Amino acid sequence: MRARNDLTTDLALLALLAVLWGASYTFIKIGVETIPPVTFIAARTLIAGGILFAIICWRGLAMPGDAASWRRFAFQACLNSVVPFTLIAAAERSVDAGLATILNATSPIFTFLLTALITRHEPVTTRKLLGVGAGIAGICLIIGTQALDGLGHQLWAQLAIVAATVCYAGAAIFGRGFKGLDPMLPAAGSMLCGAIMLVPLSLVFDQPWTQMPSTASILALLALSVFSTALAFVIYFRLIQTLGSVGTTSQAYLRVPIGVGIGALFLGESLGSTAWLGMGFIVAGVAAMTIPVRMPALAR
Repeated sequence: MRARNDLTTDLALLALLAVLWGASYTFIKIGVETIPPVTFIAARTLIAGGILFAIICWRGLAMPGDAASWRRFAFQACLNSVVPFTLIAAAERSVDAGLATILNATSPIFTFLLTALITRHEPVTTRKLLGVGAGIAGICLIIGTQALDGLGHQLWAQLAIVAATVCYAGAAIFGRGFKGLDPMLPAAGSMLCGAIMLVPLSLVFDQPWTQMPSTASILALLALSVFSTALAFVIYFRLIQTLGSVGTTSQAYLRVPIGVGIGALFLGESLGSTAWLGMGFIVAGVAAMTIPVRMPALAR
Protein backbone atom coordinates (compact mmCIF):
# COMPACT_ATOMS: atom_id res chain seq x y z
CA MET A 1 0.00 0.00 0.00
CA ARG A 2 2.83 2.38 0.83
CA ALA A 3 4.47 1.82 -2.57
CA ARG A 4 1.16 2.51 -4.31
CA ASN A 5 0.69 5.73 -2.32
CA ASP A 6 4.23 6.80 -3.19
CA LEU A 7 3.55 6.17 -6.88
CA THR A 8 0.30 8.17 -6.71
CA THR A 9 2.19 11.05 -5.10
CA ASP A 10 4.92 10.90 -7.75
CA LEU A 11 2.40 10.92 -10.60
CA ALA A 12 0.57 13.87 -9.01
CA LEU A 13 3.89 15.73 -8.71
CA LEU A 14 4.67 14.83 -12.32
CA ALA A 15 1.39 16.45 -13.41
CA LEU A 16 2.08 19.53 -11.26
CA LEU A 17 5.57 19.83 -12.76
CA ALA A 18 4.04 19.70 -16.23
CA VAL A 19 1.68 22.57 -15.32
CA LEU A 20 4.46 24.68 -13.82
CA TRP A 21 6.78 24.18 -16.80
CA GLY A 22 3.93 24.36 -19.32
CA ALA A 23 3.09 27.83 -18.02
CA SER A 24 6.74 28.90 -18.14
CA TYR A 25 6.71 29.40 -21.93
CA THR A 26 3.95 31.98 -21.68
CA PHE A 27 5.73 33.71 -18.77
CA ILE A 28 8.92 33.83 -20.86
CA LYS A 29 7.09 35.15 -23.92
CA ILE A 30 5.60 37.99 -21.88
CA GLY A 31 8.83 38.66 -19.98
CA VAL A 32 11.21 39.00 -22.93
CA GLU A 33 8.94 41.52 -24.61
CA THR A 34 10.60 44.27 -22.55
CA ILE A 35 13.46 42.51 -20.71
CA PRO A 36 16.57 41.30 -22.62
CA PRO A 37 16.89 37.48 -22.52
CA VAL A 38 20.18 37.27 -20.59
CA THR A 39 18.99 39.74 -17.95
CA PHE A 40 15.63 37.98 -17.75
CA ILE A 41 17.24 34.59 -17.12
CA ALA A 42 19.87 36.04 -14.77
CA ALA A 43 17.06 37.49 -12.66
CA ARG A 44 15.12 34.22 -12.88
CA THR A 45 18.01 32.14 -11.52
CA LEU A 46 18.94 34.75 -8.89
CA ILE A 47 15.41 35.04 -7.50
CA ALA A 48 14.76 31.29 -7.56
CA GLY A 49 18.16 30.51 -6.03
CA GLY A 50 17.63 33.09 -3.30
CA ILE A 51 14.20 31.69 -2.42
CA LEU A 52 15.49 28.12 -2.27
CA PHE A 53 18.51 29.11 -0.19
CA ALA A 54 16.28 30.98 2.29
CA ILE A 55 14.04 27.92 2.65
CA ILE A 56 17.08 25.68 3.16
CA CYS A 57 18.29 27.93 5.98
CA TRP A 58 14.80 28.02 7.50
CA ARG A 59 14.68 24.21 7.45
CA GLY A 60 18.04 24.02 9.20
CA LEU A 61 19.79 22.34 6.29
CA ALA A 62 23.30 23.20 5.12
CA MET A 63 24.64 23.50 1.60
CA PRO A 64 27.60 21.19 0.81
CA GLY A 65 30.94 22.80 1.62
CA ASP A 66 33.20 20.80 -0.66
CA ALA A 67 34.43 22.05 -4.02
CA ALA A 68 33.44 18.83 -5.80
CA SER A 69 29.76 19.31 -4.99
CA TRP A 70 29.79 22.89 -6.24
CA ARG A 71 31.51 21.84 -9.45
CA ARG A 72 28.67 19.38 -9.98
CA PHE A 73 26.13 22.11 -9.20
CA ALA A 74 27.83 24.38 -11.74
CA PHE A 75 27.77 21.70 -14.44
CA GLN A 76 24.12 20.95 -13.68
CA ALA A 77 23.42 24.69 -13.94
CA CYS A 78 24.94 24.79 -17.42
CA LEU A 79 22.81 21.85 -18.56
CA ASN A 80 19.59 22.75 -16.79
CA SER A 81 19.42 26.54 -16.63
CA VAL A 82 22.21 28.73 -18.01
CA VAL A 83 22.30 27.38 -21.56
CA PRO A 84 18.72 26.11 -22.13
CA PHE A 85 16.96 28.94 -20.27
CA THR A 86 18.87 31.57 -22.24
CA LEU A 87 18.40 29.82 -25.58
CA ILE A 88 14.65 29.48 -25.07
CA ALA A 89 14.25 33.08 -23.84
CA ALA A 90 16.13 34.40 -26.87
CA ALA A 91 14.16 32.16 -29.23
CA GLU A 92 10.78 33.23 -27.84
CA ARG A 93 11.35 36.76 -29.07
CA SER A 94 10.37 35.38 -32.48
CA VAL A 95 8.80 31.96 -31.79
CA ASP A 96 5.30 31.47 -30.33
CA ALA A 97 5.09 30.08 -26.80
CA GLY A 98 3.00 27.15 -28.07
CA LEU A 99 5.55 26.15 -30.71
CA ALA A 100 8.36 26.49 -28.15
CA THR A 101 6.43 24.13 -25.86
CA ILE A 102 6.01 21.62 -28.65
CA LEU A 103 9.65 21.67 -29.75
CA ASN A 104 10.86 21.43 -26.16
CA ALA A 105 8.59 18.45 -25.53
CA THR A 106 11.06 16.23 -27.38
CA SER A 107 13.30 16.05 -24.27
CA PRO A 108 12.13 12.50 -23.31
CA ILE A 109 13.12 11.32 -26.78
CA PHE A 110 16.67 12.64 -26.37
CA THR A 111 16.82 11.27 -22.82
CA PHE A 112 15.68 7.88 -24.07
CA LEU A 113 18.26 7.92 -26.87
CA LEU A 114 21.10 9.01 -24.56
CA THR A 115 20.07 6.33 -22.10
CA ALA A 116 19.85 3.61 -24.76
CA LEU A 117 23.03 4.52 -26.64
CA ILE A 118 25.42 5.91 -24.03
CA THR A 119 24.70 5.72 -20.32
CA ARG A 120 22.45 2.62 -20.21
CA HIS A 121 21.64 3.40 -16.57
CA GLU A 122 17.96 2.47 -16.97
CA PRO A 123 16.47 -0.54 -18.75
CA VAL A 124 15.33 0.19 -22.31
CA THR A 125 12.13 -1.82 -22.38
CA THR A 126 9.63 -2.36 -25.14
CA ARG A 127 7.03 -0.60 -23.01
CA LYS A 128 9.16 2.55 -22.73
CA LEU A 129 9.78 2.45 -26.45
CA LEU A 130 6.03 2.23 -27.04
CA GLY A 131 5.57 5.09 -24.56
CA VAL A 132 7.91 7.27 -26.59
CA GLY A 133 5.99 6.35 -29.74
CA ALA A 134 2.64 7.13 -28.14
CA GLY A 135 3.94 10.47 -26.92
CA ILE A 136 5.22 11.40 -30.36
CA ALA A 137 1.87 10.39 -31.89
CA GLY A 138 0.03 12.54 -29.36
CA ILE A 139 2.27 15.52 -30.04
CA CYS A 140 1.66 15.16 -33.78
CA LEU A 141 -2.10 15.01 -33.23
CA ILE A 142 -2.06 18.11 -31.03
CA ILE A 143 0.19 20.09 -33.34
CA GLY A 144 -1.68 19.14 -36.50
CA THR A 145 -0.16 19.73 -39.92
CA GLN A 146 -1.16 23.40 -39.98
CA ALA A 147 0.63 24.18 -36.73
CA LEU A 148 3.87 23.02 -38.31
CA ASP A 149 3.60 25.57 -41.12
CA GLY A 150 5.86 27.89 -39.17
CA LEU A 151 8.50 25.26 -38.50
CA GLY A 152 10.72 26.50 -41.31
CA HIS A 153 10.48 30.14 -40.25
CA GLN A 154 12.83 31.58 -37.64
CA LEU A 155 14.95 28.47 -38.22
CA TRP A 156 17.80 29.47 -35.92
CA ALA A 157 15.43 30.28 -33.08
CA GLN A 158 13.76 26.90 -33.42
CA LEU A 159 17.10 25.10 -33.58
CA ALA A 160 18.07 26.93 -30.39
CA ILE A 161 15.02 25.44 -28.65
CA VAL A 162 15.96 21.96 -29.88
CA ALA A 163 19.52 22.50 -28.57
CA ALA A 164 18.03 23.52 -25.22
CA THR A 165 16.02 20.30 -25.26
CA VAL A 166 19.18 18.23 -25.68
CA CYS A 167 20.64 20.07 -22.66
CA TYR A 168 17.58 19.16 -20.60
CA ALA A 169 17.99 15.50 -21.56
CA GLY A 170 21.61 15.54 -20.38
CA ALA A 171 20.61 17.35 -17.20
CA ALA A 172 18.02 14.70 -16.35
CA ILE A 173 20.67 12.00 -16.59
CA PHE A 174 23.38 13.94 -14.76
CA GLY A 175 20.88 14.92 -12.05
CA ARG A 176 20.74 11.29 -10.90
CA GLY A 177 24.17 11.85 -9.35
CA PHE A 178 22.62 13.94 -6.57
CA LYS A 179 20.88 10.92 -5.05
CA GLY A 180 20.98 11.07 -1.27
CA LEU A 181 20.83 14.86 -1.13
CA ASP A 182 17.70 16.72 -0.13
CA PRO A 183 16.12 17.82 -3.45
CA MET A 184 16.37 21.47 -2.43
CA LEU A 185 20.18 21.35 -2.26
CA PRO A 186 20.94 20.64 -5.94
CA ALA A 187 18.01 22.85 -6.95
CA ALA A 188 19.38 25.81 -4.96
CA GLY A 189 23.01 25.06 -5.79
CA SER A 190 22.41 24.91 -9.52
CA MET A 191 20.27 28.07 -9.48
CA LEU A 192 22.87 30.02 -7.51
CA CYS A 193 25.66 28.83 -9.81
CA GLY A 194 23.55 29.86 -12.78
CA ALA A 195 23.06 33.32 -11.31
CA ILE A 196 26.81 33.67 -10.67
CA MET A 197 27.43 32.93 -14.35
CA LEU A 198 24.65 35.05 -15.83
CA VAL A 199 24.52 38.20 -13.67
CA PRO A 200 27.96 39.47 -14.81
CA LEU A 201 26.98 38.86 -18.45
CA SER A 202 23.78 40.80 -17.89
CA LEU A 203 25.63 43.73 -16.32
CA VAL A 204 28.18 43.89 -19.15
CA PHE A 205 26.00 43.32 -22.20
CA ASP A 206 22.47 44.42 -21.25
CA GLN A 207 23.12 47.14 -18.65
CA PRO A 208 19.80 46.35 -16.94
CA TRP A 209 19.68 49.69 -15.13
CA THR A 210 18.97 51.29 -18.53
CA GLN A 211 15.98 49.03 -19.25
CA MET A 212 12.33 50.01 -18.76
CA PRO A 213 10.46 46.72 -18.28
CA SER A 214 6.68 46.70 -18.34
CA THR A 215 4.59 45.68 -15.33
CA ALA A 216 3.45 42.57 -17.21
CA SER A 217 7.06 41.51 -17.85
CA ILE A 218 8.01 42.00 -14.19
CA LEU A 219 5.01 39.97 -12.97
CA ALA A 220 5.83 37.25 -15.50
CA LEU A 221 9.42 37.17 -14.24
CA LEU A 222 8.27 36.82 -10.62
CA ALA A 223 5.77 34.06 -11.42
CA LEU A 224 8.37 32.24 -13.51
CA SER A 225 11.01 32.50 -10.78
CA VAL A 226 8.86 31.49 -7.81
CA PHE A 227 6.58 28.83 -9.28
CA SER A 228 8.04 27.58 -12.56
CA THR A 229 11.63 27.57 -11.29
CA ALA A 230 12.05 27.40 -7.48
CA LEU A 231 9.08 25.13 -6.79
CA ALA A 232 9.43 23.21 -10.05
CA PHE A 233 13.07 22.31 -9.53
CA VAL A 234 12.47 20.91 -6.05
CA ILE A 235 9.82 18.63 -7.55
CA TYR A 236 12.12 17.81 -10.48
CA PHE A 237 15.05 16.63 -8.36
CA ARG A 238 12.74 14.49 -6.22
CA LEU A 239 11.23 12.80 -9.28
CA ILE A 240 14.65 12.16 -10.84
CA GLN A 241 15.35 9.89 -7.86
CA THR A 242 11.95 8.17 -7.77
CA LEU A 243 10.80 7.93 -11.39
CA GLY A 244 14.21 8.08 -13.09
CA SER A 245 15.44 10.43 -15.81
CA VAL A 246 13.28 9.06 -18.64
CA GLY A 247 10.17 8.94 -16.45
CA THR A 248 10.68 12.49 -15.18
CA THR A 249 11.28 14.02 -18.60
CA SER A 250 8.16 12.26 -19.87
CA GLN A 251 6.14 15.07 -18.28
CA ALA A 252 7.14 17.00 -21.41
CA TYR A 253 4.29 15.17 -23.15
CA LEU A 254 1.85 16.61 -20.62
CA ARG A 255 3.43 20.04 -21.08
CA VAL A 256 2.28 20.12 -24.70
CA PRO A 257 -1.49 20.48 -24.17
CA ILE A 258 -0.91 22.57 -21.03
CA GLY A 259 1.60 24.94 -22.62
CA VAL A 260 -0.32 25.27 -25.87
CA GLY A 261 -3.56 25.79 -23.93
CA ILE A 262 -2.10 28.54 -21.76
CA GLY A 263 -0.64 30.20 -24.85
CA ALA A 264 -4.05 30.08 -26.51
CA LEU A 265 -5.79 31.51 -23.45
CA PHE A 266 -3.42 34.37 -22.68
CA LEU A 267 -1.61 35.03 -25.96
CA GLY A 268 -4.33 34.21 -28.48
CA GLU A 269 -2.40 31.30 -30.03
CA SER A 270 -4.48 28.60 -31.73
CA LEU A 271 -5.09 25.00 -30.68
CA GLY A 272 -5.43 22.03 -33.01
CA SER A 273 -8.85 20.40 -33.40
CA THR A 274 -7.51 16.98 -32.38
CA ALA A 275 -6.09 18.14 -29.05
CA TRP A 276 -8.23 15.83 -26.91
CA LEU A 277 -7.30 12.71 -28.87
CA GLY A 278 -3.66 13.74 -28.76
CA MET A 279 -3.87 14.19 -25.01
CA GLY A 280 -5.10 10.60 -24.69
CA PHE A 281 -2.01 9.34 -26.51
CA ILE A 282 0.19 11.56 -24.36
CA VAL A 283 -1.25 10.33 -21.07
CA ALA A 284 -0.85 6.74 -22.29
CA GLY A 285 2.77 7.45 -23.18
CA VAL A 286 3.49 8.97 -19.78
CA ALA A 287 1.89 5.99 -18.02
CA ALA A 288 3.91 3.52 -20.10
CA MET A 289 7.15 5.30 -19.25
CA THR A 290 6.55 5.92 -15.55
CA ILE A 291 4.41 3.18 -13.99
CA PRO A 292 6.71 0.34 -12.92
CA VAL A 293 6.02 -3.25 -13.89
CA ARG A 294 4.51 -5.20 -11.01
CA MET A 295 7.07 -7.68 -9.69
CA PRO A 296 5.87 -11.29 -9.40
CA ALA A 297 5.23 -12.47 -5.87
CA LEU A 298 7.93 -14.65 -4.36
CA ALA A 299 7.06 -18.29 -3.83
CA ARG A 300 6.55 -19.24 -0.19
